[in-house]
Amino acid sequence: MFVNRKTEIERLKLVLKSSKACLVVIYGRRRCGKSTLIRRLMSRDSVYFSADMRERPLQIKAFAERMEVMIPGFAAPVYPDWNSVFRALNAALARKITVCIDEFPYLVRNSSDLPSVLQNLHDDNAHGRYHLILCGSSQKMMNDMVLNRKAPLYGRADEIMRIQPMSVSHLKSFLRITAIDAVEEYSVWGGIPRYWEIRKPFGSLAETISWHVANPTGLLYDEPERLFSDEIRTSVQAYTMLSLIGSGCNRLSEIAARMEKPATHLSGTLAFLTELKYIRREIPFGESVRSTRRTLYKIEDPFLNFWFTFIVPARSRIELGLTQQVVKSIINMLPSFTAATWEELCRRAVPFLMAGQNFGPASRWWGTGIDGTQAEVDIVAESSDGRVLLIGEAKWAESTDVKGEMNKLTKKVSQLPFAGEHTVITALFLKKKPVIKNLNMLIFGPDEVVKALS
Repeated sequence: MFVNRKTEIERLKLVLKSSKACLVVIYGRRRCGKSTLIRRLMSRDSVYFSADMRERPLQIKAFAERMEVMIPGFAAPVYPDWNSVFRALNAALARKITVCIDEFPYLVRNSSDLPSVLQNLHDDNAHGRYHLILCGSSQKMMNDMVLNRKAPLYGRADEIMRIQPMSVSHLKSFLRITAIDAVEEYSVWGGIPRYWEIRKPFGSLAETISWHVANPTGLLYDEPERLFSDEIRTSVQAYTMLSLIGSGCNRLSEIAARMEKPATHLSGTLAFLTELKYIRREIPFGESVRSTRRTLYKIEDPFLNFWFTFIVPARSRIELGLTQQVVKSIINMLPSFTAATWEELCRRAVPFLMAGQNFGPASRWWGTGIDGTQAEVDIVAESSDGRVLLIGEAKWAESTDVKGEMNKLTKKVSQLPFAGEHTVITALFLKKKPVIKNLNMLIFGPDEVVKALS
């Protein structure tokens, strides 16, 4: 499967047209389509090598054998190390080629000196006859080798590309479904192309969950463990944190109390999971980013959120063979679970929905209103000039009392302590957009939100 990635392909093609030898680094979480993207770039002047966990001599031999595609007899000598094989490759080439090494961190695990070897090759201009693409799913290792200021390859890459999950609009196109169904499906699979591939052959969402997620033999039953194995030597603390967040513990103090550890002992893992975009830090609109007092932690990755919310608590029942019972419960709770995803998608869509006005990213707000009562608003965004606020509520229900919700929102706005000096635009984001005209409020539905996120 290959959907979109036009921007990424254009950037990579441009850099690989260079007359000088280029170093390209591609990284991102597993299943995002990095390998598929690379293979899309392959031409007759390219060689693709996928590393594995074998010891260094076997990997060097396998790499040399792949190079035989371009250089007959290249694998005949025994190369003692990576430095010799890369320098021999450069000397043997008669024309410029592209060498792609996928799962590069696997090579480094058995050859810790490899990044320094490549640094020396780059600095000596000893790979002048081939572009080198390094790709990896271990975001931490790729960061330590390339992005960190102390990394051997820091400052030497001509292109560094982090492959992100794809949008809900691309999921809609791939599965050929309605915008409403796309929001629901996205709440389970997120923007990970491999999950979409697994989903597509099945007739229903429930059937796919039953076969591949809530099933001990399913492809995605142990998916989080596989994701963490790429990044963390011991994933117990990260797994525990995500389990607690998935169960509704969103404050650091709550998480620390449940884990029976000082909050200071968790900051490193929280920062790490946030950097990998597995979780996100949420603060109320208008709050300083330095504030920690009101911070909430939410699982950012939709599939991980689904898995830790539904699968972890039900694993004992699943192991007992009660998959259908579990899936039935999941489907019953899915609308309320999807509502949170709908809110987040609406917040992301705001900057692209307001034609003619420049709004920044939207966020939630919660706190004490002017009347002293506790209040919460789903969507608040400020215009780039700071004069206008968009304030909205998102509802994921089959039917909505539109005028009632409009009145509630208007009342909320009147109690917001930060709204007084702004021009306020109010909006409802509804699962089913009503056919009502001349309303003194904007109303957006899934079709508009999903399209805005294309």
